[in-house]
Amino acid sequence: MTTTTASPVKIELRDIVQRFDANLALDNTSLTINEGEFVSVVGPSGCGKSTLFNILSGILTPTEGHAFIDGQDITGQPGHVGYMLQKDLLLPWKSALENITLGKALHGRVSTQDRQDAADMARRYGLGDFLNHFPHAMSGGMRQRVALMRTLSFARDVMLLDEPFGALDSQTRLEMQEWLLQVWQETGSTILFVTHDVEEAIFLSDRVVVMSPRPGRIQEIINVDIERPRRIRDLTDPRFMAYKARALELIYGNAKAGA
Repeated sequence: MTTTTASPVKIELRDIVQRFDANLALDNTSLTINEGEFVSVVGPSGCGKSTLFNILSGILTPTEGHAFIDGQDITGQPGHVGYMLQKDLLLPWKSALENITLGKALHGRVSTQDRQDAADMARRYGLGDFLNHFPHAMSGGMRQRVALMRTLSFARDVMLLDEPFGALDSQTRLEMQEWLLQVWQETGSTILFVTHDVEEAIFLSDRVVVMSPRPGRIQEIINVDIERPRRIRDLTDPRFMAYKARALELIYGNAKAGA
């Protein structure tokens, strides 16, 4: 998928300030993300990445500023986005299919069509043989696929993915990155992705937002001009290496300066 300048704005964070008691976590942070765009947020630990997600998901109301989806002010209002954490949070007593439809179940009855749609999605994305398996019988990668499909089933338009592959081994992580890009390209979702892995951010994203040390501010937004679809070989592309070097310079240079 190629994002164009004609795409409408899907997500807007406007003049966000977040304080926790006397501690300033985020300061004067504004960001717009176009419909269908894949944007990653990177930065040193404690820079406010997850706080931004909590604000956009409606879990947390900012001290100042507003969050918008499709131009609607959703500040402090949960339920407008899908939110996936690093831990898959699958219910161990429910099958893969039941976990995928869990969001529907929490908001009312799961219909026959809901179950059929979930089964079709699972088959499309490589889990057709595991619909009746329970989490203990699935690999880490499979569990994350189920968790992502649950997020898609709940809210396909906007997905917030907070370190979803952080607990996976390197080989599985690469496989999941390629799989996520396939899902994103086919669904047209707008994705905001948090990671500590700069390579992962560049490989996946249209743009990479680099945050400063606390209090978190946007230092720079890196536009990733590498053609899609992307493949593992792109990790050695000279452009990729230049983006990586710039992001690391921003993160670690400023982290040392603030130490």
